[in-house]
Amino acid sequence: MRIALGVEYDGGALRGWQTQPGGATVQDALEAALSRIAGEKITVVCAGRTDAGVHASAQVAHFDTRSVRPLTAWVRGTNAFLPPAIAVRWARPVSDAFHARFSAHGRCYRYLLLDRPQRPGLWHGRAGWSHHPLDEGRMRQATRLLLGERDFSAFRAADCQAKSPVKTLRLADVGRFGEMLVFDFEASAFLHHMVRNMVGSLVYVGQGKHPPEWISELLTSRDRTRAAPTFAAAGLYLVGVRYEARWGLPAADPFPPGAVIP
Repeated sequence: MRIALGVEYDGGALRGWQTQPGGATVQDALEAALSRIAGEKITVVCAGRTDAGVHASAQVAHFDTRSVRPLTAWVRGTNAFLPPAIAVRWARPVSDAFHARFSAHGRCYRYLLLDRPQRPGLWHGRAGWSHHPLDEGRMRQATRLLLGERDFSAFRAADCQAKSPVKTLRLADVGRFGEMLVFDFEASAFLHHMVRNMVGSLVYVGQGKHPPEWISELLTSRDRTRAAPTFAAAGLYLVGVRYEARWGLPAADPFPPGAVIP
């Protein structure tokens, strides 16, 4: 039997999704909890591996098991054995043809950026921070230049293992809610650090260091060294994974564009 799960987590104290020696990852904690419920060793596969410090409100994973349990056991039972920062939201039986990663046709990320002179207290570990005033209008102009099928080498981490730097960005937008700037991105898939690297360069535009058209120059150059440094992980959230309706999974994005988490 194959089971799909919806998972949320606060990545602040975690070392990312993927299992590592010494644990402290989402995968390590989830597999240990599920194995206790199943009474057998469980291995989980996720839709998108998040880095250390990155959060998720709508991660999707799947696992295979010979054990028959009610769906409430995979949710409430598993949560009883998970650390407070990780929780299973839902569980659904799916066919063996479903794959959390390869069946997905889109991922949605949100970046929260606190724009004020004082460093965050309440938002520490849950939002990025800029002490320079940012012009969201200039940044919104720049985001439009990122849309479409493009080579995102200028926003690709050096250790990225993706076969191709060409991705299709379907949504790129930024809005202001008081002191909080909310960036939304949706693509078929993302390169390693792609969102954080795009945010860093958009912040440069918002500070007036470069015009919005600089984003097009970066894309054309395909040169990572010309773009801004990678922005902090704290403000990044995986907020949705898109699947075909035939899989019968819950809606991908519990937070519509513009909504601030939480």
